[in-house]
Amino acid sequence: MAPSDQQPTIKEVARLAGVAPSSVSRALNDHPDVSPEMRARVMEAVEELRYEPDFLAQSLRLGSTRTIGFIVSDISNPLFAGIVKGAEQELESHGYSILLMNSLGDPMLEAKHIGVLRQRRVDGFILSLQSETNSETLRALRNQSTPVVLLDREIRGVATDAVLFDHSTGVAEATSALLKLGHRKINFIVGSAETRGSRDRLKGFQRAYAAFGISSLDDVVIEVGSYSRDFGFEATKMVLERDDPPTAIIAANSQIGVGTLAALNEHGLRHGEDVSLVICDDVELLRLMDPPVSVVARDAEKMGTVAAELLLARMQEPESPLRSVVLPTLYIHRGSTVAPRNDRRTATAARDIRRP
Repeated sequence: MAPSDQQPTIKEVARLAGVAPSSVSRALNDHPDVSPEMRARVMEAVEELRYEPDFLAQSLRLGSTRTIGFIVSDISNPLFAGIVKGAEQELESHGYSILLMNSLGDPMLEAKHIGVLRQRRVDGFILSLQSETNSETLRALRNQSTPVVLLDREIRGVATDAVLFDHSTGVAEATSALLKLGHRKINFIVGSAETRGSRDRLKGFQRAYAAFGISSLDDVVIEVGSYSRDFGFEATKMVLERDDPPTAIIAANSQIGVGTLAALNEHGLRHGEDVSLVICDDVELLRLMDPPVSVVARDAEKMGTVAAELLLARMQEPESPLRSVVLPTLYIHRGSTVAPRNDRRTATAARDIRRP
């Protein structure tokens, strides 16, 4: 075995395996001309010598870093954890690693991260952007030729593949379920209309009312802001303090939903009793609550897997037609959605008594 304080070379691996150094290189890079017997000998020598390939030299030789740049707006969001997991598993099976960067919901930081990853010579990008219109982000995307897959975003003037969710259908199903239960005063809390997901959810919400034969949305409160706990809390708190509060709330993602639950708790109200609640995204904790929370579910890992598949295909065939894959969403009814109380004064009184 080579001394522990000295890195073995590819020539030493070749000598131990009884092959040429070029054969070692081909074996390590899964070249199709390498026989299973030769690959086995090389890998046995690599393991015995604890050989680690020179990543930089390999990248220069192949013209590829075997890395993918991945930018998300908030890695603390469970949705993104699932997306990254799905993408990483698919990319790793093809010999790629992920460089993950968190933009903290700041479009300017997104543009900076794109530049940093481009300097690292990543082979492709998977991007979940905070804004579809930020000029610095658009400039960063237009100034590079590396393949890009967008997650649930549509950007005019930038040619990319994309993986999208059909938010409209799931939200329409949830809204229709509430309307059928008798709710009319529904509060919909959604993120910025600068992103496709918000626009698509709003379409589903409005479509459900139209399908129910309700042309006026006078009793509906739509709050548009950010996909954050703080916005969910403040927006919910504001509508609960109205003289005629909503009987049902739809929160457009899990983080807004956490803020909504916190606001309900502060006002002494229970979801599924005083106020019906639907949260978009099926976080495990929501199933364990009392009562369990109704959700509009989507498969985050599937989105990551499909994004990785699109990117790998694009890197293999750069001139192939652009593709957009649309994944479904599904309303799942649980105990948090019930018929509205006939007399809201009971819940209002409870709120006033229990308020700190």
